[in-house]
Amino acid sequence: MAQLSDDCFAFGGPMMSVDDAVALIAGRVSPVAETEVIALRAADGRILAEPIFAPLPLPPFTNSAVDGYAVRSRDLADDAETVLPVAGRVQAGAQAVTVIAPGQAVRIFTGAPMPDGADTVFMQEDVRLDASGKVVLPAGLKPGANVRPAGEDIPSGYVALPAGQRLRPQDVALAAALGLPHVKVRRRIRVAVFSTGNELVSPGEVRVGAQLFDSNRFMLMAMLTRLGCEVSDLGILRDLRAPLGDALKRAATGHDLILTTGGVSTGEEDHVKAAVESAGKLVLWRMAIKPGRPVAMGMIAGTPLIGLPGNPVASFVTFVHVVRPTVLALAGSAQQAPVPMPVRAAFSYRKKIGRREYVRVHLRKGADGVLEAVKFPREGAGLLSSLVETDGLAELAEEVVQVEPGQMVGVLAYAALM
Repeated sequence: MAQLSDDCFAFGGPMMSVDDAVALIAGRVSPVAETEVIALRAADGRILAEPIFAPLPLPPFTNSAVDGYAVRSRDLADDAETVLPVAGRVQAGAQAVTVIAPGQAVRIFTGAPMPDGADTVFMQEDVRLDASGKVVLPAGLKPGANVRPAGEDIPSGYVALPAGQRLRPQDVALAAALGLPHVKVRRRIRVAVFSTGNELVSPGEVRVGAQLFDSNRFMLMAMLTRLGCEVSDLGILRDLRAPLGDALKRAATGHDLILTTGGVSTGEEDHVKAAVESAGKLVLWRMAIKPGRPVAMGMIAGTPLIGLPGNPVASFVTFVHVVRPTVLALAGSAQQAPVPMPVRAAFSYRKKIGRREYVRVHLRKGADGVLEAVKFPREGAGLLSSLVETDGLAELAEEVVQVEPGQMVGVLAYAALM
């Protein structure tokens, strides 16, 4: 399924840039081969397995873009009002009159097919009717105004939606407009998720001493679900090397990806590295990123494994930059990196060169109406409140060493990351 080499990274070696790490991961996994045909109403968020070619043009016939009066432009005076008798009426869904005769107008409504010979529509609010019921048309309207030609949106045979498209509501609408009740998609990615650590208990269990409720696992499962995955919750695995290795082997069966949180650092009780090595092959690297430097990746019986840091903010940030592109690659989705939006900084910040950093910010309008980013007032990769009370991440590139108020920075909104 995935092909990874272990000659690029050495534990404790030089840190890899975010872009290099993402390119390596996405380029080394192969999408799942299985596909299924599903009803269009269930297609939101799924990945198209094959392109959709338009079986008909959109719109399928030339129609009026407004409520008004259809005419032949050749019947209009160049610099004076034109008065024409109203010879018919065409509603949306009805058949048009066969031919509009010279010197006539036809009452028409939005979406109704244009009468043969008519090429222009006057909006009803721009005209008036005289005492005899004739329509008085002002001068100056360009020929072809307010008319939607057949195929204006999409011509027949055009690739309306490419293979690999992660379907959005607007994509579903396009497929529906083309008359497609079903689409072929790749099956959902199956991901096994677990946390590691003797200090963790699941919500609802009894917390004793210095234990903490496990939050990362639930955050990661929610993010995976938003990416369209089928998620298996494997709970919390204790800091014991042999049971961890056995659990990894079991998880590799029937899953496309194994995702862990915690236990990937270099401490004496961080056993994920050794467990992966005992169950398969480990590729471990340190990414030049803050928060989130310790990230692990390995292969267990052909199934890729990604181990994220235990601090929740670090886990969130590395999910966005490591897990998300991996899931999309496995799903066969076209890789589209989120594009930061330019926002004016309302904070000062200093950082090390050569490392990409993500600063949690909330957005507001400045006194001049310009959107600006305000930094969360406290530091720390363990502050869940810093994710809850902000709108996104200000992305500071490797070469940046300082940010001052008024400087433009790129912000990745959380809504664009899932």
